[in-house]
Amino acid sequence: MRSAAEQMRDYRASMFSRREMLAGLGGGFGALALGSLMAQESSRDQAGHAASGRPLDFKPKAKRVVQLFMAGAASHIDLFDYKPELVKRHGQPADFGEPIEAFQDGLGPWKKPVWEFQKYGQCGQYLSEVVADLGTCVDDIAFIHNMVGKSGVHSTATLLQSTGFGLPGFPGMGCWISYGLGSESENLPTFVVLPDHRGFASNGAKNWDAAFLPSQHSGTIVFPNRDVPIEDLYPHRSGSYVTPASSSAAQRLLASINQQNAQQHPLDGRLESRIRTYELAAKMQLAAPEALDISKEPKHILEMYGIREGGRSWPTEINAEEEIDYFGRKCLVARRLLERGVRFVQVWSGNDNGFPRRNWDSHEDIERDHGPLARGMARGASALIRDLKLSGLLEDTIVFWTTEFGRLPSTQGGKGRDHNPFVFTNWLCGGGIRGGVSYGPSDQWGYKPLDRSKPTQVYDVHATILRQMGLDHRQLTFRHNGIDRRLTDVHGHFIDEII
Repeated sequence: MRSAAEQMRDYRASMFSRREMLAGLGGGFGALALGSLMAQESSRDQAGHAASGRPLDFKPKAKRVVQLFMAGAASHIDLFDYKPELVKRHGQPADFGEPIEAFQDGLGPWKKPVWEFQKYGQCGQYLSEVVADLGTCVDDIAFIHNMVGKSGVHSTATLLQSTGFGLPGFPGMGCWISYGLGSESENLPTFVVLPDHRGFASNGAKNWDAAFLPSQHSGTIVFPNRDVPIEDLYPHRSGSYVTPASSSAAQRLLASINQQNAQQHPLDGRLESRIRTYELAAKMQLAAPEALDISKEPKHILEMYGIREGGRSWPTEINAEEEIDYFGRKCLVARRLLERGVRFVQVWSGNDNGFPRRNWDSHEDIERDHGPLARGMARGASALIRDLKLSGLLEDTIVFWTTEFGRLPSTQGGKGRDHNPFVFTNWLCGGGIRGGVSYGPSDQWGYKPLDRSKPTQVYDVHATILRQMGLDHRQLTFRHNGIDRRLTDVHGHFIDEII
């Protein structure tokens, strides 16, 4: 029996060309979609306008974003935010100077960083040895050490970082960028999500769903480490009866139904979203396999990302070598998507599937859980930054690293750390971001911002990224239930110090 991959290749080989498909669909959704594409291409030619046709608010410094999201809460004080006082006071009773409610039982003695720190780059940025691979890039990175959250609950805090709201039902950041700027590619989605290879993080698709925005702005899920990277893009191997002819007939029937629906409900925006989705799926059948195929990449590029030759295994325990391979593959695919016109790529590390722990939520053992994940992240992220820089794409691409909150400087059970929503670290580089800077220090313990009157919130980071892309977060709105909603809610200011 032929494999699924072989059947997909045969199916793609017999597909109609794009022009043949649109012509065959006559006055239905194909014609409407073609008209939409022509209008979109025309809007790209207008000076000062995005591909969406929307006027830009600022001169853009960036065209695209790749977000690296560490699900489970990465420990800032073990990776990026060096605290000599914790080394000095290691093992002494923790005194926070105020009552503190821990999420679990994390108010043990002060705990020094698990790994040694040293300075890197001309800027002298301290990095933990477990993320030493990023030392080659620190002069391009701006670290923000005074990030604060609003919740120590994973689901709420993850939504806040990904959508700007702690409750479900709001569009992801990539959805807003897709809505505001439109697509730079006719054949690939504007917003692509590369989840952890083991599954989704907290909230799953709610982190990248378009919510009340038109549905074509939702993130498209791709698992580059799987034999079938994009679900339902091709007929299942059990559906051998599906042929290009029958598929075309089904599309013509849908076009007829859509045409009737458009006449009956001319103000229903869901039809346009459906049209765009069908056409994009057809084009992706040809474009996605090429974009996801890393086999043609030079050997030195694969080695830079830490991608091993041969097959991949699925370890029962967290393994640093495997994590380097997994995260490196996603970062390389991200680069290939970005250079082919995808505007926003979201790369996830960590899932929400319990024990043995496969995320950054290191209550029991920081070294055991963070170690492999951090080494994999640092290798892949540093390779991505260097690769983008060599090609010139880093000049107008923002690399954005985040997590839902940090971890406490006190110990939990001797080896772990509890949740700390009171301060944590983000970092950004590329796309007009100043490199080699550290903004907003945390206090001597890494417990709260040093200046508690001026913390940095996710709204400020989102507002700054939007500005670099030519969008004013105060003007990028969508009216929903009588409210002009926006990514930053009613908050947000530009972080001029990192631009």
